[in-house]
Amino acid sequence: MATLASSSAPTALAGKRWLFVVTILTGSFLLFLVQPMLARMALPRLGGAPAVWNSAMLVYQALLLAGYAYAHRIAALRRRTQAGIHVGLFALAMLWLPVGLAGFQPPSDGSTALWVPWLLLASIGPLFFMVSAQAPLMQRWYALSGQEGEPYALYAASNFGSFAGLLAYPLLVEPFLTLNSQSFLWSLLYGALLLLVAACGWALVQATPLDRPERERSEAEETPAPSLRDRLRWVLLAAVPSGLMLSTTTHLTTDLVAMPLIWAIPLGLYLLSFTVAFATRRAPTRIITLLTPSILLICGALAFMTPGNAVLVQLGSSLVMLFAVAVALHGEMYRTRPAPEHLTGFYLMMSVGGALGGLFCALIAPLVFDWTWEHPILILAAAALIPQQRLFSIGEEEVFGEAGMRRVAIAIGLLALAVALYIALKVDLEMGPLRIILLGIILALGALVIGQRIGYVIVVAALLFANGGYYNAALSWSDLRTRSYFGVYSVNAAQGGRLRWLSHGTTMHGMQLTDQPTRPISYYGMTSGVGQAMTQAPSLYGQNASIGVVGLGTGTLSCYKRPGQNWQFFEIDPTVISLSRNGGYFSYIDRCAPDVPIRLGDARLTIAKAPQGSIDILAIDAFSSDAIPVHLLTREAFDAYARALSKDGMLLIHISNRYIDLEPVLEKEAAARGWAIAKRWDYIGPELEGDGLRTSQWVAISPSKAKLAELTGPLETGDPRSFATPAWSPVEGRDDFTRWTDDFASVLPLMHLWR
Repeated sequence: MATLASSSAPTALAGKRWLFVVTILTGSFLLFLVQPMLARMALPRLGGAPAVWNSAMLVYQALLLAGYAYAHRIAALRRRTQAGIHVGLFALAMLWLPVGLAGFQPPSDGSTALWVPWLLLASIGPLFFMVSAQAPLMQRWYALSGQEGEPYALYAASNFGSFAGLLAYPLLVEPFLTLNSQSFLWSLLYGALLLLVAACGWALVQATPLDRPERERSEAEETPAPSLRDRLRWVLLAAVPSGLMLSTTTHLTTDLVAMPLIWAIPLGLYLLSFTVAFATRRAPTRIITLLTPSILLICGALAFMTPGNAVLVQLGSSLVMLFAVAVALHGEMYRTRPAPEHLTGFYLMMSVGGALGGLFCALIAPLVFDWTWEHPILILAAAALIPQQRLFSIGEEEVFGEAGMRRVAIAIGLLALAVALYIALKVDLEMGPLRIILLGIILALGALVIGQRIGYVIVVAALLFANGGYYNAALSWSDLRTRSYFGVYSVNAAQGGRLRWLSHGTTMHGMQLTDQPTRPISYYGMTSGVGQAMTQAPSLYGQNASIGVVGLGTGTLSCYKRPGQNWQFFEIDPTVISLSRNGGYFSYIDRCAPDVPIRLGDARLTIAKAPQGSIDILAIDAFSSDAIPVHLLTREAFDAYARALSKDGMLLIHISNRYIDLEPVLEKEAAARGWAIAKRWDYIGPELEGDGLRTSQWVAISPSKAKLAELTGPLETGDPRSFATPAWSPVEGRDDFTRWTDDFASVLPLMHLWR
């Protein structure tokens, strides 16, 4: 492979590899430190929907593409001109320091899909653009300098810096620094990066005589430019891992929590794959690439499965698959890389692919699909692109010939598809013995056709079809599922249609009995914390009590409304409203409170507009699947609630969650305000679940101890999970927990993923 290194005497840059490595590491560290930091800043304004992070990633990828295009264009200029322009623009971008969000407010109609990218672009666009350009440009300058070693190896260092930035934020930065301190730290590091870039520019200028641009051009002409076919192949190889990273992120943030640690895991593995794939030591890449077809068969088969209690198993397998596929495809990019004089064009194509993958997942898929169909589509695309070596012989080539072997592989794939069709139509969806055996047969057939691409893709499709694909397709076809910017909603039924429920992600968000359509069930039954508060509202606050509910869901709570009461709902997603009123799938609102107003928009913003002291009971149930709305549980959010509540008003907060213990958050907030607090763990045994009731945990908070005591009575100090009685009990706090604010809120200490 040709290089730009001159064979003349050592240049002024000789021995300064460390300077370029440090510059690239610092820039990449900053690039991926600022991503979760800005997303964290945006939570109070945007909420924690998975699509918010995907929109942010789309902006970052677009800016990365622009930065790489700029690096590709500027690399054609004279060295002094390159250095002057780049350092000058780097300094000009400092006008956007310190890092922070622009002062735009979200649209009142909830249409945030296009507004979110515009907000992030205006907030950090120039800074991100300049930092993103420095990695390919520094590699280009390194190639021009006559240094020993291939410049592509520096890209591994670049992605190691990116990975370190992502890891540092949730583990070291967010738990110990406020957002203001984080912004100040990032600004200082940006200044240091400017000095490093200037040093690299100065060293580049000193490397060779400035009056010899002709030699540079003649050297660049020694190697032919990559063909259009090569460039398109690089785009495809980059697009699939980028899209798969975002679709995996959607699964993680939907079922766990919208927090930088969870956002960082898929992105960190994606970046780490570049470090492995672009390293000078090729053995790890070769080993992972060899294993990837088998990993894709096993882990890809879980893409359609409803996780339930095994969500961590499925998500863990998704992460393994993401990393293996990314290493295999990025390794193929590295194998087909061009000579260093075409380096910036190579990275430009890589960035184009990354942006296309982000565009597909962040904008196109939510508009076109009613479920996260982009995930299995990308799995099939990966199956078609990953390098493959045969594990088993299905016939010698001299017997069948190459064309004959392809036909045999296709026949095996069609056999796997037939088994998959039988599973889908005849075998129960639960993972019973027969289902396991038949899926094992398909996996075995898949192992036989590894190395024969068409047959392999058919087997992967068969696994997806058999393991939930048919069920999901039928659900989409029946028009019982819809998708919005804030998530995927499915309407499900059981008991011959008697019981109907709404699912958001993998979590149930309200049920209705068709034979008792006005009876509150699921987490909102009469014995639940919120059920007791709503039932006692007339005695607590009079016949004209004012009640607000954050999070509409199926509208179950509306059937607690009594004549004379003043109710209002706060809902961020118009899709939920269409499901729950005016002839939607759930009739609570239409039957019990057809005239109740629904305030559209983020609850913090809409409650802030409510008249002071106008709400007696405010119920907060705004969870998106199991992802918690961090921005609704900070000091500033409670300031808005306190302003809207009457002087002895009451908050009811739903904290049922599989992964996060929210009691310390609420206990610390109540203690800081001197408010009274109690919780109710309402256990529902199996004998009652047939009627749609579900175990729930609600917390009641009030500035009036007397008013709370009217609701709860004497508190039981024993463990409420003993299920002896659904009584109210004290809320458990933690001395080592710090009160949440918009400036500082870490979920990490509260997670219990192993339960």
